[in-house]
Amino acid sequence: MNWKVIIKMGFQESFKALSDPTRRQIIELLKKQKMTAGEIVEQFQMTGASISHHLSIMKNAGLVTDDKQGKYIYYELNLSVLEEILAWLASLKEEK
Repeated sequence: MNWKVIIKMGFQESFKALSDPTRRQIIELLKKQKMTAGEIVEQFQMTGASISHHLSIMKNAGLVTDDKQGKYIYYELNLSVLEEILAWLASLKEEK
């Protein structure tokens, strides 16, 4: 796997998104099931606008995808990006 290409494609954005504890909590929620923004907001003591901002950062980093179904937008983890990050981290250990 060409890690330089993957890193160029968004590791910086992904790690920046993962650095925030609220976004890590959202990932914990989404690993169980896809959820609407409203369902995610219910789990936090912050405004919908704040959660939307976090979701936008996560989407731009490739960590989540969204799918509009009727009047709702469902958010889901993008496991391929998380798997690429984990594979890269594992490769660091292997190259000793």
